[in-house]
Amino acid sequence: MKWITKEGLNLPEIGLGCMSLPEDFGEAKSILNEALDKGITLFDTADLYQRGQNEVNLGKALRGKRQEVLIASKVGNQWNKEGTSWSWNPTKKYILKAVEESLKRLQTDYLDLYQLHGGTLDDPWEETLEAFHMLGIQGKIRAFGISSIRPNVIRKVMSMSPPKTVMMQYSPLDRRPEEEVFPFLEKTETKVLVRGAFAKGILIDKPEAGFLDKSKEQVRVIRDVIIKSGYMPEAVLIRFGLLQKAVGSLIIGASSIQQVRKLLEGYNQSEVVPEEFVDRLKADFPANRYQDHR
Repeated sequence: MKWITKEGLNLPEIGLGCMSLPEDFGEAKSILNEALDKGITLFDTADLYQRGQNEVNLGKALRGKRQEVLIASKVGNQWNKEGTSWSWNPTKKYILKAVEESLKRLQTDYLDLYQLHGGTLDDPWEETLEAFHMLGIQGKIRAFGISSIRPNVIRKVMSMSPPKTVMMQYSPLDRRPEEEVFPFLEKTETKVLVRGAFAKGILIDKPEAGFLDKSKEQVRVIRDVIIKSGYMPEAVLIRFGLLQKAVGSLIIGASSIQQVRKLLEGYNQSEVVPEEFVDRLKADFPANRYQDHR
């Protein structure tokens, strides 16, 4: 099954990840307005975030500006009735129901990108992909994507119905995609949406901590090289991601107006970061590898 609406959706290099937005609408709106005013047009949310309130706040803030922006959301994690936990539900029935609720919360009649928020090899992929295919035919979504770090899942979906995008974590502290996924996807039309480009901020200004297989001391050494480079840390990390041929966009979260300004400043300065510096950073610090889901 080919994805019928994959062509024609051009995503900008930087988008705002909305997961970190405050739940209070007034606070969220001020951050979103700053992003809009500074030229950000891609906004990524999910029905899981804040039990749907994230979508509600985004929809209210973008009211009257729908034609100026691209909205991406995600589906697959179903809250229980009490709203205390969620379970994985990639069934066709659930996806077709959940999209209507997301559209209502976002105050729109279509999504530019609708992503499956996870996935395993044991999922009912034929009916899952059929649901997204139906939504494309109905005009409720412009393109379909998946959010997955699992090479085996990515290969399976690509063999059945190549998505427009694959969202996955990537930064100097998580280079697992370089081993298999990036070389595979750069030969296709599917593009990677990078999340976690700032590694939770610990490569910029957050308290130092271990990350995946890297100890606190190893993180400190990498962070020092980036901070002492003479370039804005945000610019280095954005350049690090966008230099990958398979990468189409970086989805970067912000929980304050100041963080929005920093990420835009970093993006504007990223082109001055030499490719040689990024190459040297990669050469000096070995990449981690996937241990599971190969």
